[in-house]
Amino acid sequence: MTERKAFKQTSADSGSDMFSDYEGEYEPVIDPTKASSRHKFGRTRTFSVFETKSLSRLNQVMDPLQPVGSDSSLNDASSPLSDGGNGQSLNKAFSHINLDGNSKSHDASSESLSPGEPAEKGHSVDPPAAAKRPSIVPIYNDISSDSIDRFNTGEKRNFHIRRASLDDSYVKPKRFYINDIDLTLRELLKNEDTDNNYQITIDDEGPKVLRLGTANSNGFKNYPVRGTYMLSNLLQELTIAKRFGMNQIILDESILNENPVVRMKRLITTKFWESLTREVTKSNIVEMSKDTKIVEEVVDENGIVQHNAVSYRIYVPPNRKDQYDYFSSIKDSNPEIHLDVQYLPEKIDARFVRSINKKPGLLSLACYPDPDDPSNLINEPYVVPGGRFNELYGWDSYMMAIGLLVDASDKNNFLRLAKGMTENFIYEIDHYGKILNANRSYYLARSQPPFLTDMALRVYYKMLEIYPDKREEAIAFLKRAFKAAVKEHMNVWTSEPRLDKESGLSCYHPEGLGIPPETEASHFQGVLEPYAKKHKMTQEEFISAYNEERIKEPDLDNYLLHDRAVRESGHDTSYRLEGKCAYLATVDLNSLIYKYEVDIAFVIETFFNDEFFNEQTGVTETSNLWREKAKVRKEKITKYLWNEKDSIFYDYNIKTKEQTGYESATALWPLWANVATKEQAEALVKNSLPKFEEYGGLVAGTLKSRGGINLHRPSRQWDYPYGWAPQQILAWIGLNNYGYSGIARRLIYRWLFLMTRAFVDYNGVVVEKYNVIGGQTPHKVDAEYGNQGLNFKGVATEGFGWVNASYVFGLTFLNLHAKRNLGTLTPPDVFLRNLHPQQREQYV
Repeated sequence: MTERKAFKQTSADSGSDMFSDYEGEYEPVIDPTKASSRHKFGRTRTFSVFETKSLSRLNQVMDPLQPVGSDSSLNDASSPLSDGGNGQSLNKAFSHINLDGNSKSHDASSESLSPGEPAEKGHSVDPPAAAKRPSIVPIYNDISSDSIDRFNTGEKRNFHIRRASLDDSYVKPKRFYINDIDLTLRELLKNEDTDNNYQITIDDEGPKVLRLGTANSNGFKNYPVRGTYMLSNLLQELTIAKRFGMNQIILDESILNENPVVRMKRLITTKFWESLTREVTKSNIVEMSKDTKIVEEVVDENGIVQHNAVSYRIYVPPNRKDQYDYFSSIKDSNPEIHLDVQYLPEKIDARFVRSINKKPGLLSLACYPDPDDPSNLINEPYVVPGGRFNELYGWDSYMMAIGLLVDASDKNNFLRLAKGMTENFIYEIDHYGKILNANRSYYLARSQPPFLTDMALRVYYKMLEIYPDKREEAIAFLKRAFKAAVKEHMNVWTSEPRLDKESGLSCYHPEGLGIPPETEASHFQGVLEPYAKKHKMTQEEFISAYNEERIKEPDLDNYLLHDRAVRESGHDTSYRLEGKCAYLATVDLNSLIYKYEVDIAFVIETFFNDEFFNEQTGVTETSNLWREKAKVRKEKITKYLWNEKDSIFYDYNIKTKEQTGYESATALWPLWANVATKEQAEALVKNSLPKFEEYGGLVAGTLKSRGGINLHRPSRQWDYPYGWAPQQILAWIGLNNYGYSGIARRLIYRWLFLMTRAFVDYNGVVVEKYNVIGGQTPHKVDAEYGNQGLNFKGVATEGFGWVNASYVFGLTFLNLHAKRNLGTLTPPDVFLRNLHPQQREQYV
């Protein structure tokens, strides 16, 4: 008689899914009268790989966080029982997750055998029958809702008390038939949304169950949907169906209990990126030009000042008549629309930018003629961060490009989006002099952290990968990008006021006058109140007088200089930078400029035949010139920013001539830029990285450096205890650059777990930043303006740009074993503790 063979592959590194349904994974149908006692009968699914060599620990009293001993066998150490002996992990049907996000049963480590190791062949000692965990589960085509109780033994019920949010069904997934979407939505929200925010989360106190009918039952409500996760997914699917005007829907149960890792990645790639994509057309230019951050102040034809909460305006460079005519023609052909098209002057300085603060507008971006319509222009697309950030932002775009390029192919437009954002940066440098904070008029004097060279190289290589026959087009694109980068390096980052000649390092130091108009109304209230009282004015009156230079306040001038610099740094705001940013040669900025210099040297040598004619200087430059620039900057970074005693890079204050001593995650940026020496990297990772590694990833800064928080010294969002996607991404890449890929993987698991947990427990939420210290609500941020990505009804449609990118990018570092643990919300410390020593080497 043919015996069933052990699983062909059980390695954590296997790309196959051991839960896939194919004939080879079922027991053969045999004659029971001729079978041995070892045989199981019927059409059953065998998971013999899940058996352990030791006695079942179902009824043992153990610490659920107790690690498996190092003397355990590899099979035993990596089995589902290694989560602490609860032994609930028969298959996906037993993956119980507590509502607090902690693993209540298996840690999905059943695939964690070493590559090539066979599944076990038997047990030397059989446990008592009552304590045994069954190795097979019947698969039925249909089963009544109460049969699940009959399926469970008394012993089983001891640990399977309640089905939690992530539990899969024991049986073949059903197809629910919902014949009245509106009625079901009302019932669902009435029962489950107890805090009335149109979301179903672990904060709600409903029964966590709704009975639905299936297509086979003619819609009778015989089957329960249980748990926060499944109910929130039901709410999301019904909300989407309602928005499409549907009255009825057939919904697969597999969608409701979909693995959260798979679901989040699917939503990011199929929905979130699409929702965040912007591309100017004739039909949407009015909506895209709308600005709600600033109250517009204009004088009408009768000389009366009008105040409008919403403005519709677009500014065009003086040498782009084609764009001016294009936007004007849209206005002329549609008299009912209110679109103001304005030329910018040849010279743009701080006074001009201040003069149009009350006339905000969108800034035009890259475009090219429509080959099918000479009167039309095709505008390059871009992706916005989300929430209140609805423009092309600087370093956000680089981070999002990394995420887009992960899944870019000839079957989607992700490469076009990443390339489009790069083209828009080239346009901004050529027409506005710099890569802007964002493409709004009030950002004309302010840049952001520079990433153009690395971004262009990544896009170039992906172009070659997807379209190898378009090599010349890819090279032409790369050359355009690097010509712009050379211009940006020279005119923005290595010239006054940003260059400190004495140290040879650069600072964030944008031009600007007056109070930044785009900030939240309450942001400067505490700062401006003493000045308003001093001049016996209301705050609004003082702002007007100060902006018009009718009042001089040097101390306020200095404060706002540093405030603008903080915003240019992208780290707005942080006590690391507050009140001194324009005087800081920061480790992050100088690492980025070093990367520019190295990249430019490489491209000049490789693509310009080692001769680059600089049109601005009239000098032909070689790769050696740029390598020398990089060498000098590296020496300056070591001299002024590296602290040998503390094993960390600090910012350098060019006024006080000393390091700040503030411990920031930006200390890891030299690893991303490859500017740290091998010895510096080793010391940094060994002695300083532990200061930033927290439960959910890297924290932006340490508690020690932030200091105390009180009513007069409130939290800042770029400080402890918050973590940000760009800090994670750059650290992951940097650690890999220096051979610390295991540590990178560990940090990635922490960050992705935090994201996945919030996604599962809080109705699919993906937000701008997270509290990485731990706790039940990592997405709830009590600092400054709170968090972006929270305020949705029913279903999240955007996530947040660079956080979306961090998830899809981070997953590329993890093997199947880690992804399975993420899918069951195995906390990082439990996941790492339960690894076999050989597995643990992958995370150190």
